[in-house]
Amino acid sequence: MAEDINQLMKVRREKLAVLQEEGKNPFEITKCEVTHHSQEIKDRYGELEGSSVTVAGRLMSKRVMGKASFCNVLDRDGSIQGYVARDEVGEDVYKDFKKFDIGDIVLLEGEVFTTKMGEISIHAKGIKLLSKSLQILPEKFHGLKDTDLRYRQRYVDLIVNSEVRDTFIKRTKIIREIRKFLDDQGFLEVETPVLVPMAGGAAARPFVTHHNTLDEDLNLRISLELYLKRLIVGGLERVYEIGRVFRNEGLSVRHNPEFTLLECYQAFTDYYGMMDLAENLYRQVCQNVLGTTKISYEGVEIDFAKPFERLTMVEAVKKYAGVDFDAIKDVEQARAAAKEHHVEFEDRHGKGDILNLFFEEYVEEKLDQPTFIMDHPVEISPLAKKKADNPDYTERFELFITKREMCNAFSELNDPIDQKERFMKQEEMFAAGDEEAHHLDEDFICALEYGMPPTGGIGFGIDRLVMLLTDSAAIRDVIIFPTLKSIEK
Repeated sequence: MAEDINQLMKVRREKLAVLQEEGKNPFEITKCEVTHHSQEIKDRYGELEGSSVTVAGRLMSKRVMGKASFCNVLDRDGSIQGYVARDEVGEDVYKDFKKFDIGDIVLLEGEVFTTKMGEISIHAKGIKLLSKSLQILPEKFHGLKDTDLRYRQRYVDLIVNSEVRDTFIKRTKIIREIRKFLDDQGFLEVETPVLVPMAGGAAARPFVTHHNTLDEDLNLRISLELYLKRLIVGGLERVYEIGRVFRNEGLSVRHNPEFTLLECYQAFTDYYGMMDLAENLYRQVCQNVLGTTKISYEGVEIDFAKPFERLTMVEAVKKYAGVDFDAIKDVEQARAAAKEHHVEFEDRHGKGDILNLFFEEYVEEKLDQPTFIMDHPVEISPLAKKKADNPDYTERFELFITKREMCNAFSELNDPIDQKERFMKQEEMFAAGDEEAHHLDEDFICALEYGMPPTGGIGFGIDRLVMLLTDSAAIRDVIIFPTLKSIEK
């Protein structure tokens, strides 16, 4: 099979050489005038019938039948059929056309009509080779099915799998709609550093690099949080950023080391304000991108028009695991409950950590419908404000849909003394072996000392949102060029 492919590729290169010898080198063409795209012609057929149009795209099929032939041209919107007759385009052009290969980029000009079979098509007055394809596209009826190859050669995946093109077009529309929603709410889009001396704002290991001129190690950011909150201190009040973040962690259907994060911060509100923002954002994006608030993800029906459920983490663990952490008074009782329910923990884990372990073990897999899990333990929430009536817990929530965390939000901690104490506790955890613990950021503490107003903040994983709204099973299906292990040569 490989020999057959190599022979076909050799023939294509020989065809190119002949074209170049004849002064018809397609790679010397610098531009062409395109008047319409395929879907536009179909949508506006009533007014375009009989009109002259010019389309450009990839030749995906060709059926030569003596003096007349049919072909299909794929452009950005889809494909359209061309009818190419020798008597219309001329003998020389038709002769060249018959030598075109599947995958070649062509310009097709002619009149819009409907075939006897009822297919909207272009009756060619001319067809021209714009770029020669020297590779062989996957076989028509089987397409590009090898998952690893699809991710490595996304350009081929986009050519042969229309549903992949649809996913990434929809991704762009989702991000555009998110921006519109936030802009309409008075948020200001900003950009913060990607290379940072201190990678904070999340529990994750950073990628480390070295700046030669400064002779200093720098980190790729793992979060957008700490710089955006500096801007709240500076008085911008409502800010957001959609940007790439980098976490030196494993690969899975839900995780890619490089992914897109949305974080936004609003002064003078709290985590309840962020819940309203999250619920309304999901509802509007779904409606405006998909035309409905109802979706199906892996067979699970979800209607974003319905109010999202709200449970504290204690309530959720009591509901699904039958363990009431309000009745557990200290870490010893928490450990006893964990042993009884076969929840594994480490010596360094406190009561709040063990509550979170119960949640991960018993609750997450039950949360298909949109559910806000509120009031996380202070041990796992170093950047969130403590609840005034119960300082063991924080004003924090995570939104879960289809068993996955979709966003994370706080009433932001704005007490610099409390924040520094929590950073120091995180440093102790790092020294004890927790590689994902936060580090002390002295400049951020300095910013808080100038005074940050009461603030609500939230972070959304854009990729998981796109997965949800496109019914995609893996995060690599919605990241156009996902991280892959290099192929050894």
